Amino acid sequence: MYALLRLPLIFSIVLTLVYSSTLLARSNPTINLYQVASPNGRLIVTVNAQSGIFYSARLGTNELITNAFADIQIKGQKPLTSAKVVDVSRLRVNRRLTPTVKQKSAMISEQYHELVLLFDNKQKVSFRVFDQGFAYRFSTEASGELITISEEAKLRFSEDHHVLFPQESSLISHNERSYLPKKLSDISKEQFASLPLLIDTGHSKIVVTESGLRAYAGMWFAGTNPQPVSEPLDNNKVAFGLDAIFPKQVLASEPKNGSDRNENILKRANYLANNHVSPEEGGRYYPWRIFAVSEQDSQLLTNQLSYLLADELAIDDTWIKPGKVAWDWWNANNIYGVEFKAGINTETYKHYIDFAAKYGLEYIILDEGWHHLDNVLSVVEDVDVREIIDYGRQKNVGVILWVIWKTLDHQLEHALDTFANWGAAGIKVDFMQRDDQAMVEYYWKVAEQAAKRKLLVNFHGSYKPAGLRRAYPNVITREGVRGLEHNKWADYITAEHNLTLPFIRQLAGPMDYTPGAMVNSQPENFQVAFNRPMSKTTRVHQMAMYVVFESPLQMMADSPSNYEREAETTRFISKIPTVWDETVVQSAKIGEHIILARRSGEDWFVGVMGNSRARDFTIDLSFLARGEYVMVSFQDGVNADRYACDYQVHTQAVSRKSRPIVALAPNGGWVARLVKAESVNL
Repeated sequence: MYALLRLPLIFSIVLTLVYSSTLLARSNPTINLYQVASPNGRLIVTVNAQSGIFYSARLGTNELITNAFADIQIKGQKPLTSAKVVDVSRLRVNRRLTPTVKQKSAMISEQYHELVLLFDNKQKVSFRVFDQGFAYRFSTEASGELITISEEAKLRFSEDHHVLFPQESSLISHNERSYLPKKLSDISKEQFASLPLLIDTGHSKIVVTESGLRAYAGMWFAGTNPQPVSEPLDNNKVAFGLDAIFPKQVLASEPKNGSDRNENILKRANYLANNHVSPEEGGRYYPWRIFAVSEQDSQLLTNQLSYLLADELAIDDTWIKPGKVAWDWWNANNIYGVEFKAGINTETYKHYIDFAAKYGLEYIILDEGWHHLDNVLSVVEDVDVREIIDYGRQKNVGVILWVIWKTLDHQLEHALDTFANWGAAGIKVDFMQRDDQAMVEYYWKVAEQAAKRKLLVNFHGSYKPAGLRRAYPNVITREGVRGLEHNKWADYITAEHNLTLPFIRQLAGPMDYTPGAMVNSQPENFQVAFNRPMSKTTRVHQMAMYVVFESPLQMMADSPSNYEREAETTRFISKIPTVWDETVVQSAKIGEHIILARRSGEDWFVGVMGNSRARDFTIDLSFLARGEYVMVSFQDGVNADRYACDYQVHTQAVSRKSRPIVALAPNGGWVARLVKAESVNL
């Protein structure tokens, strides 16, 4: 899939190959200076290939990146710093794509201009510039054993910008972090972050991430403080920056203190990746380094670069079914008002199925506990998986099975065959905690093997999405996010955190945040309770997440008993789709608020989320089609500032001319469903 000969299928495409004699932007081949502009001409990337790859970017008259450096070192190949450009080609693309899973929209516009430089060492570097950002990647036409010794990505800025930095303490990580506000000068060489991260230039936001990650190590970034003042800049300004780091290939590991999921790394290689490429494949591509650029925070919510720069579809996708999931683990199976002992047993899971069927939920999950941890096919005594799955089939509810990655790896094909024969709908694979080459290859292997058996995959304990979901859309969601589960043991999941995730983490791809808490509190009343958790936001803030947060497999995290107690809330949530035909962002500011509308068929849903400050918003309904609509809305109750579960429900007639005013409590929200009056069936 990473081979050069695997060319994408192109539908409804305007595609023109243009050589250096025809300019998309100015070039000066005599000094190896090239420019490529976005389709609207505002974003311009300048590449200097005189002695390596240096590049700068600007948006309009504003500087974004200044004299950044990119390099890759492949064993046996002449370094780019001494290689010469032997060919220059350019590409224009304008097409519309239909994604298998409609995370944001049913259609995606793909428009870009591309510059490709071929060097005399058979390596290429491609710069692809969109209106929404730019990206670059390396490739090579060589074949045989390709050992990537190192890759450099040195981001440089002429000013000390603010950064939202998901700081990590180890390369062994779930990538579940808070976004720490820092300045570039505050970040030392010893401090590093997983991706994506955000850089605020004052006039623009830049979200840095990657896509097309396959058979290679994931990218992280560390600081450069003390500042690299010796690095050359055109204007001799001091450079502030971030430098990429990569985990070396893991050669040996062992369980940590006898753990069933945590590892000690015993030995790493002295390289990032070792790939064997046949002559027929014609070489290989390396991952795209993405810089999503936005002058308005709201534009980040609709950015699709991570998807557009991913590998093309590799499977038959007609069987993939998004939906909602009744989840057992967050609420610790706390079912009450029943005549059986709740827990990890067949009766409990049948109850979950009954609940799911009643509210039209597509799936339940059997999370940790249904099998012995050393053998995914060794089912615990009180659980009859076949009976549960058969019962779900009768109720039109699929069953997803949780597994530990390492145990699954030892039994992969046999286990997946068994799960498929049982009739399972998918698997939830957990605790990988790495993104070196071997682990990245594991994700692709699981995705491929699961797709052969028509099984969905939800990766937990994972790195961020990096392109796999386009090639294998059965990988329908993944974690790699600090979500609601952290409320079970900590108090840092704030409304501000919730209002940061959609602009940064969600840009990389779907996030399994697992919303839906029915026990809600304001911060002053919040308590950590592992087995009886709560949210640190209002009820309606939680409800609005189902519109704002993107996950085609979306959890309902609380107990069926709590949902039944709050049936009015539950009925509304159950009607919110998990995939969308259209997304319209009305207003958004990182950490402060989001007002977002999404369409599914002819129905519209609006989600509003606010931070710790109470405020009013006017909702512009001009996105509606002509005619009358019936709007059912949930808003924070008048006492939601004290009792976060308090809400009010309103039903009213509206049209595209309507401008309802909504009042958000601290840490509050507002959510609405709008249905054409002639087809009301709420």
